[in-house]
Amino acid sequence: MSTDPHSKIWTVSQLSSCIKEVIEDGFFPLWLSGEVGNLTIHRSGHVYFTLKDQRSQISAVYFSGSSQFQRMSIREGSEIELFGRLTVYEARGNYQIAVNKVRVKGVGSLMIQFEELKNKLAAEGLFSEDAKKKIPSFPKRIALITSTDGAAIRDFLNVINRRFANINIKIIPVPVQGDGAAVKVASAINFCNRQQLADVLIVTRGGGSLEDLWQFNLEVLARAIVASEIPVISAIGHEVDFTICDFVADLRVPTPSAAAEIAIAQKNEFHQKIDNFKRRLISALNLKLARLKQQVERLNNSYVLRDPLRPYQEKKMIIDDYYKRMTNVLERSTENQKFKLTNLKTKLELLNPQRVLERGYSIVTMNDKVVTNEKDVPNGSSLKIRLAEGKMTVERKN
Repeated sequence: MSTDPHSKIWTVSQLSSCIKEVIEDGFFPLWLSGEVGNLTIHRSGHVYFTLKDQRSQISAVYFSGSSQFQRMSIREGSEIELFGRLTVYEARGNYQIAVNKVRVKGVGSLMIQFEELKNKLAAEGLFSEDAKKKIPSFPKRIALITSTDGAAIRDFLNVINRRFANINIKIIPVPVQGDGAAVKVASAINFCNRQQLADVLIVTRGGGSLEDLWQFNLEVLARAIVASEIPVISAIGHEVDFTICDFVADLRVPTPSAAAEIAIAQKNEFHQKIDNFKRRLISALNLKLARLKQQVERLNNSYVLRDPLRPYQEKKMIIDDYYKRMTNVLERSTENQKFKLTNLKTKLELLNPQRVLERGYSIVTMNDKVVTNEKDVPNGSSLKIRLAEGKMTVERKN
């Protein structure tokens, strides 16, 4: 059996498999830059294209990448940067790069600037909810700061006309893309504040790539939004797009149409609330009226109105009762006092010396002192004797 490696006969599949293993294991995922060519967006959502430069090209596939390509407006001829890994399609013996991320060329440096400014303004507290101004529910005047050439203004006005056709809309035309646009949008915001043109400001434009929206990531515009005394709504790009304006604005909405819907309340909803308040008010008034009628009926049926003297008569009866009870108490008290007085009088009569004298007794005094013992009276003493009737003087002799 031959051991010469050069004598081995390979099949095409074996060779393709070996090449696949060598290529896929030999390269880490990497970034590539180049120009898009042969672009095909399949209905499955997969994107097939070639990435080329002046000398070479490589096939690329971005599975389910159609929405990102459309959002970023990537087309043939676009300069992009992609991140992916080398793979081999064994059936055809082709190598390609399977894409994981795509960005417009130069976006990397822009993202660094975006994050730096975002972190700076966040550290100052400009993204805090406490710094946000309240959006009025029913603004009388709205200033729309946008380009008159874009679809954003048409979408906004369509919503407004459906809900509140008579609302005062002031359109402040400004460029929304390209160098200097941020300064002009900031100037428009400052102008609206100086002139007090509106109750709410809406800064809006349609979607686009990061480069298209870049003017809304500049500090001059962010500072103008923060300084605005009028509440500002940011409606920049599509729902997946975020700009610095979105973070500093008092409210961020995904689309111009959403900005119109939030800036004003829906007319039908407003009328419904009015009708609800009206029904509640009528119900409350009817309930109050029914209670008052019940009170009137109770008063009409009360004895006060049917017999107005009855309360007076009842009070008089109470007074008479009190008088009678007081008179009885007073009479009983008088009788008791008379009885006590009679008893005292009787006792006094019993103790009266005159009554004792009338029973045959007499009072003997000597020198105005009552004599109770004959030993106290010496011989020859003069004694006075008081009888029941009259007095006499005697002298003691032995």
